[in-house]
Amino acid sequence: MASRGYDMTPTMYSPDGRIYQVEYAMETVKRGTLAIGVCSKEGVIIAVEEKARTLQTTGITQKIFQVDFHIGIAAAGYIPDARIQVDSARFFSQGNRMTYDESVEIGTVAKYLADQSHQFTQYSGVRPNGVSLIIAGIDQKGESIYVTDPSGTYVQYAAVAIGAGSEDVNDFLEKHYNPDMSIDDASSLAIAAINLKDKQKDVVDDIKMAKITTETKVFEKVSESDLKNYSQNASKFGTE
Repeated sequence: MASRGYDMTPTMYSPDGRIYQVEYAMETVKRGTLAIGVCSKEGVIIAVEEKARTLQTTGITQKIFQVDFHIGIAAAGYIPDARIQVDSARFFSQGNRMTYDESVEIGTVAKYLADQSHQFTQYSGVRPNGVSLIIAGIDQKGESIYVTDPSGTYVQYAAVAIGAGSEDVNDFLEKHYNPDMSIDDASSLAIAAINLKDKQKDVVDDIKMAKITTETKVFEKVSESDLKNYSQNASKFGTE
């Protein structure tokens, strides 16, 4: 095996310049179900594909989190790692509010979480976080969406997908995203993107969504009835 001897710790490079444990963590993200973030002129939305078991309580999501009044996070990969990072982001955001008496910027939270992920690539006896996060919200600079990954990288996007099948979904978003779209259209686009591989584009049974509008700047979960309304327009985003 080419990686033998070089994948026991994240502190060791292979002869060809690879850090295998970081690559394994990124593979974990690719095996997670889809998470999507979309910016619009009226706010931001985050949506996830989340298939519940038959007897599981409905209406509860394990992959969307509120960090502050104006920030939400969607995760793909190993969700327990996401919970720990979200808790850390909440403490960081609260600390910023107490220290500076203002809400923290989205990019600042993204950098903080990326720095934490990077820490887990530098020490023996730990493993990289097996999760990527979409950090979305509205601050003094406007609407923002960032993605962090297990390596400690963070990048800003207008629309993005992470998780299983995200390459095809990102291609789909590139074709159909419009920065001037309304938040309703952004929600419909996210539903169409999650259902990209399915014949029916308006199915919302396995979709959870949250939004932060420019008007309120407050995180709120999207109800099932609103999801169904958004799904009626999902078919207008073709797959060509």
